[in-house]
Amino acid sequence: MAKRFVTGRGDDPSSLSNKASYNTVRREPGSRLGGRYRLKIMLFFALVAIITAGVMTVVLAYVWEGQFRGYTRENMQRLAQSTADTLSSEYQDKNGWSDEVLEYARSASSASSDIGVQVVDARGHVLYDDTWASTYGPRDDRVLTNESSTVLAVPPEGGDSIVSADIVDKDGRTVGQVRLWSFGSEALLTKADSAFRDKSYTAIAISAAVAVVGAFLMGSIASRSLTRPIRRITSTAEQIRGGDLTARTGVTGDDEIGLLGETFDSMANTLERDIKFEHRLTSDVAHELRTPLMAMLVTVEAMQDGVLPADDEHFETVASEVRRLSRLVDAMLHLSRIENGKRQLKIESTDVVHLVRSLVSVQHQLFHDRGLHLRFDDKTTRHECYADIDPDLIREAITNLMSNAMRYTQQDGWVVVGVAVAKGGKDALISVRDTGIGIAEEDIPKVFSRFWRSEASRERATGGLGVGLAITKEIVDQHNGTIEVESELGKGTTFTLRLPITHSAKE
Repeated sequence: MAKRFVTGRGDDPSSLSNKASYNTVRREPGSRLGGRYRLKIMLFFALVAIITAGVMTVVLAYVWEGQFRGYTRENMQRLAQSTADTLSSEYQDKNGWSDEVLEYARSASSASSDIGVQVVDARGHVLYDDTWASTYGPRDDRVLTNESSTVLAVPPEGGDSIVSADIVDKDGRTVGQVRLWSFGSEALLTKADSAFRDKSYTAIAISAAVAVVGAFLMGSIASRSLTRPIRRITSTAEQIRGGDLTARTGVTGDDEIGLLGETFDSMANTLERDIKFEHRLTSDVAHELRTPLMAMLVTVEAMQDGVLPADDEHFETVASEVRRLSRLVDAMLHLSRIENGKRQLKIESTDVVHLVRSLVSVQHQLFHDRGLHLRFDDKTTRHECYADIDPDLIREAITNLMSNAMRYTQQDGWVVVGVAVAKGGKDALISVRDTGIGIAEEDIPKVFSRFWRSEASRERATGGLGVGLAITKEIVDQHNGTIEVESELGKGTTFTLRLPITHSAKE
């Protein structure tokens, strides 16, 4: 059964790591990792609570205070109006002012000891003042005559400090007025009202203090939650700096810190992969260079010692190895330029069908000379497929795949190069299918590594440098594409390039 492998866009670099762990780093004495950050968060929460309490105080001072005063004034006005209505009714029944009528003014006085009550007639003479009883004892005839010896309570001045209601007779004429005010207050607030207001402000102050303390505690809890993953990221960075490339934060999530942890781990995976590639590259290059160098050295020393004649045949052996080294160095430099972005893409709208057809036409004779059959398979509906690509690099990538197919396909075998458009019309598909020796399942993920060859093709007779597929993968990556590999031992291999129709710059 054929095995399938895809590499390119969305390739997970973490698959290259064979170890993943997290170890804490022993903190040096005096370290305050995250201390200042935590303190800043706690102070920020406390500051928000203080500002909120301040805003509430201002709102209460300018809004609630006014509403409260309006409420107490309405209560006082209702009491004055109720007293005036009662006095009007009694005045009409008694046909004038009398002590019996004025007794009903006591109902307003009895409502609160903090309320001052006066009743005046239409001429402004005071008929009743609830302070007389406490000053002179029982009321006498002087109340009605308003003699000058009578000491009257003085109502506060200003319309905001006193309320009044008219007393009318049965004909609707004003015959007097009831006046109410609050002792010791210019805002019509009784002692009970003032006490209620003061207690309200005290409760607000206590609530603000509790809110500040609660915000500080919440800030402490929140800062712990926020700094814990930051500490882990910092600790992991220390481990990586100390040489443990397998250390990972394990921090995940949809918030900014979770994304930071995932990005950090992705960076660590890339770093580990690159360092492994660097170490492996050093070893592979040394191995690849040693073989031709040893062959040249042995041949030259044998000619120097007279063991081998210094003829054209042996000089050609040395020259072929020199050419092989030159090709290897050129390929490595080319791969390095592509990987490092030094080879800038020259994107242009290109007919992929025409590009592949012309390439197959050029390579046809070469395959025929090797005893192989080469065929072009156009699966596009309009026999054209324009895509934004670098035609030179894509031509090189396809050539590498065709050379690889030619190298590992026996005589009389087939190599089919096809072009198609993926479902949805967003990608162009270029496939190279052969009937060669195939690739083992466990070897498929390794085919794009530098200098790698399967066990079935280790012999040098194939002539490959071992970097062609690595170059192809880098070219496809530069185009934001993918490579799909399907293979089965003894039956053949299919490489499929998936290239976006519309090119977008790689982030």
